[in-house]
Amino acid sequence: MEREQCRGAHGLSIRTYMRLSASGNPLLRRSDRIQFWVSVLLMALLAVGLPAASLSAGWAAYGSQMHTARVQAAQRHQVSARLTGEPTDMGTGKQFGRVRWTAKDGTERTAVTRVERGTPQGANVKVWVNRHGDLVEAPLRPAVARTTGWIAGSITAGAVALIVLNVRRGISCAMDRRRHTQWGAEWDRMEPRWPRGLP
Repeated sequence: MEREQCRGAHGLSIRTYMRLSASGNPLLRRSDRIQFWVSVLLMALLAVGLPAASLSAGWAAYGSQMHTARVQAAQRHQVSARLTGEPTDMGTGKQFGRVRWTAKDGTERTAVTRVERGTPQGANVKVWVNRHGDLVEAPLRPAVARTTGWIAGSITAGAVALIVLNVRRGISCAMDRRRHTQWGAEWDRMEPRWPRGLP
């Protein structure tokens, strides 16, 4: 029963409320006024809070990713390595091969890394290494940081909108249940009481 009442909970529109309020219509109940002004407050909060929250989350994510990109760019550099064997397709559409390079301390290093499709054995390829000469992934690109910021902002905006709209719907449902209860009590008082013994 409550679920059916909540399914149709919309409340008064702004135009309808203003018209009834201006005319002093006695059908405008206290619960209507509460529901209307709470809805106005929530919509104002949505209009102000949604952009602020999404921009804050987006900038925070972007700033964090850009910091990571700068740190990685400072700690990693490219070196030339030689492909020592035929590349192998790992079944994911990417080819991997074993490469060898010389670290800054003069030691020979070998590792398996991704190589471009069609790279022949013995070719020189560029790989990323850290300060210790170990193979690492390429530094985070600024484009990835921007994309992460946009995604974080969009998710935050959707979450804020969902929360505010659900709160508004919950208040509408509570007010509808209250109005139904009051209406039922009024109906019980108005219903005629037949004397006992009468059909």
